[in-house]
Amino acid sequence: MSEKYTSRQERRKALENKKHSKKSKEQKPKRSLTRKLLIAALIAGVVMVTAGTITAVAIMSTSPELDPDQLVFSQASTIYDENDEEITQLQSGENRDLIDIDEVPENTKAAFIAVEDVRFYDHFGIDIRRLFGALQANIFGGFGAEGASTITQQVVKNAFLSSDKTITRKLQEQYLAVKMEQEYSKDQILEMYLNLIYFNQGAYGIGEAASVYFNKDDMSDLTIEDAALLAGIPNRPSLYDPTQNPEAAEQRRNLIINQMVKHEFITEEEGKEAINVSLDEQINHTPSEENIVYDSFISHVQSEIEEVDGISTSDLYSAGLKIHTTLDTDLQDYAEEVITTEEHISNYPDNELFQVGFTMVDTESGAVKAMVGNRQSGDIAKGYNYATRSTAQPGSTIKPILDYGPAIEYNQWSTYHQLKDEPHKYSNGNDIRNYSGNYAGNVSMREALVRSLNIPAVKALQETGLDEATEFAQGLGMPFERDDIFEAAALGGVSNISSIDMAGAYSAFGNGGTYNEPYTVRKVEFPDGREINLEPESHEAMSDYTAYMITDMLKDVLTDDRGTGRAANISGLPVAGKTGTTNFTSEEQQQFNIPSGGDPDVWFNGYTTKYTASVWTGFSGNRGDGYLSGAESDIAKDIFKLIMTRASEDIDTPDFEKPDSVQEIDLEKSTGDRASPYTPESEIITELYVKGTAPEDVSTEFATPSEISGLNAQYDEANNRIQVSWNYDDSDLEGRSFQIEHSVDGSSYEEVSNQQEMQYTLSSPKRDASHSFRVTVINDEGPDESSDSAEVEVNVPAANAEEESEEEIEEQPAEEENQESDENEESEEPGDSGESSEDENTEDGSNNGDDSGDNGGDDGAGDNGSDNGAGDNGSDNGAGDNGSDNGSDNGNGDSGDNGDNSDSNDSGDDSGSGDDSGSGDDSGSGDDSGSGDDSGGDEGEASSSESEGNSEDSGDDDSSDE
Repeated sequence: MSEKYTSRQERRKALENKKHSKKSKEQKPKRSLTRKLLIAALIAGVVMVTAGTITAVAIMSTSPELDPDQLVFSQASTIYDENDEEITQLQSGENRDLIDIDEVPENTKAAFIAVEDVRFYDHFGIDIRRLFGALQANIFGGFGAEGASTITQQVVKNAFLSSDKTITRKLQEQYLAVKMEQEYSKDQILEMYLNLIYFNQGAYGIGEAASVYFNKDDMSDLTIEDAALLAGIPNRPSLYDPTQNPEAAEQRRNLIINQMVKHEFITEEEGKEAINVSLDEQINHTPSEENIVYDSFISHVQSEIEEVDGISTSDLYSAGLKIHTTLDTDLQDYAEEVITTEEHISNYPDNELFQVGFTMVDTESGAVKAMVGNRQSGDIAKGYNYATRSTAQPGSTIKPILDYGPAIEYNQWSTYHQLKDEPHKYSNGNDIRNYSGNYAGNVSMREALVRSLNIPAVKALQETGLDEATEFAQGLGMPFERDDIFEAAALGGVSNISSIDMAGAYSAFGNGGTYNEPYTVRKVEFPDGREINLEPESHEAMSDYTAYMITDMLKDVLTDDRGTGRAANISGLPVAGKTGTTNFTSEEQQQFNIPSGGDPDVWFNGYTTKYTASVWTGFSGNRGDGYLSGAESDIAKDIFKLIMTRASEDIDTPDFEKPDSVQEIDLEKSTGDRASPYTPESEIITELYVKGTAPEDVSTEFATPSEISGLNAQYDEANNRIQVSWNYDDSDLEGRSFQIEHSVDGSSYEEVSNQQEMQYTLSSPKRDASHSFRVTVINDEGPDESSDSAEVEVNVPAANAEEESEEEIEEQPAEEENQESDENEESEEPGDSGESSEDENTEDGSNNGDDSGDNGGDDGAGDNGSDNGAGDNGSDNGAGDNGSDNGSDNGNGDSGDNGDNSDSNDSGDDSGSGDDSGSGDDSGSGDDSGSGDDSGGDEGEASSSESEGNSEDSGDDDSSDE
């Protein structure tokens, strides 16, 4: 038993040992894999470090040498115009006023060190603490998000390297900085830096900067505030130039003074004392004698370059860049001539604070073609660019941007949209008034904009909404935030608007709604051949219908008798524009002794399909230091007109093209409905609608014709006819005619004519009868309306004995007349000009000049071409030749007899009998002139022209002569 038990125990132990042995074998490979991974990582790290070291060594080995000359002098940038012709070079500083570091006060050194490199005297060319801080920022913000350059690195970069934000350039910069620290002392490096950097105004180095800004040639005269102001400029020279942007410059100056206090370069008391010095007290601007051409334009070029990612401020002044701009030098020269001299405008205010900000851009691209930022050539605000940095309010020039543009875009208002000009309040309860103090009642949007009425503009903004208006304005490049826009902005109650802002916004109206940000730089070339294209991309700021409708209204601002911009109109040039004026409050008028009509700012913005220009006129200094009144208020318009005229010479400037989205509708002023064919021209206005929104109703206001006047009827006994005449305004007759009705002895009226002539002749009226005529004006088209009728009555006396005898002779049975008429027709030669058919004796009783046939041997018949008296049916009232004609001569009298047949057998006066079976009272008689060129040569009327038709007419006295 014991052996068996022992064996069992041994077997159990043996089994456990076997399991442990197996686990051991399984764990060995895991430890082996971890070791292998660690070894692999270590090897990879060594390889990477080795490769990195080799790469770094290779990069550093290609670094340029430290050339002492380049540490002081650098290569200038060249600026070219729109045709790539050289304009100027940014001064490279070959004639710089170099300073020795021993001349620089300690406080001045401290100012630059405090803001640029506070551990300058402690590091070896690279600030490790700053480097790790920048590294962290770059990890989270992307490479290049924050720099860690020391003053030494800046000297190296400015003198030898490009501004590329690449690892290669950064490694070279750090290598050369360390190398420079080994070869030069800290003071030497700081001296290089202070002589190398650019301070704007053409000033390279601190020596020139002290002279330009403070008129100080001795460095020891620089104060703490002077040093801090200068130390703030190089970071962004055009932004922190105290003559161009004093507010920003002063803020940066004070920041640097506080940094100096923080790092104990100066005491707290010294810091407070420096901050309390105003910029006006501090600055004594003395421009360099080396004048920079086109100063305003070039300064804006510098500002644009400083904003470009990939180009540092130092590159602009030291890297030998080629800067291709948009400048039209001819326009620029002329604009400067107009604005800075009195050669073209002689009534500039006699106030040295008066200034002008002018910008002209290409309407289609936004390229700036000319810019003038100030008038003075002396030290008053010299270098301040009012074209780009104005603090002015825009006045009514904002109305297309904030009020009416959004109303069309979002509400699809027509140019006829009605707004009531009446006493009104802002939503906060404050009153609004028009500039004139008067109210116009209901006006169209067009009229409100043309007359620059204030209350309709505010109503438009209120109805559209502040959010939509702000969004619309932002799309046009306006520097607005939603919090900046209140209802008062509808009238220009916003600040810091410049002429370049306005030129960009208005150009979009002239460009079909497409906005291009104004720009001055097309591209930049680097010395190594690289290029950066800087032309901005355009975007659709509004619908094409909004752009066109605003433009159409703004054209009226210059051409309408009520327009505020008439002085800017250019004959023969399709141009649109808007005026703008800001006002003093009544309190300011009292405080500054400003007369009524004196304004602080006056604007004019205008455009063609080619160019857009914005002009601001006003004053530098404090509010109330100047005002514009009388003819001075037109200076902005005068500047625009002169320069736009020059710009448009010798080029084709097409009119603005109406898009398919716009309908042009003729409206009736009094009703607002579509004009009818009868609306007088004086009552028609043409307005624009977004397609599909125009009214459908046609006005009936003028559809009912007015009654005729002066109706008169007279019986002409000599010619046996009644002549009716009346008066009517020709301008109201278009699309209408006169309906003439005739009645005998009180019988029912029958229509005898429908015509446009204002006279009617009834030949051979019934004798011994009363004839009444009724004339009514009727519409030939459109609404079936007619005027009130006018009536007149005339009595025709009975015929005398001689006339009765003649009538008896003329009377014949109808059959004989027809037979004789047929015989006469057969006797006529084919083609004889005297064919006298019934069909030819038509319309108003006119014989049409063809009744020159022989008709029974009457050789006197000529081509009585003007015998208009013949009626349609009825007998010839003149007896034919040999007494046998008996009225069948269809209205033809013997040619040359002036109405009397010369044949001895003629029955006499060829006037016809009223009782003749063929004549009767044929009321269809027309113009019984009978005149013309008788082939017989005689002048006058053929009395046969008064006959009424031919013998086939059965003698109905009331028959119509049509």
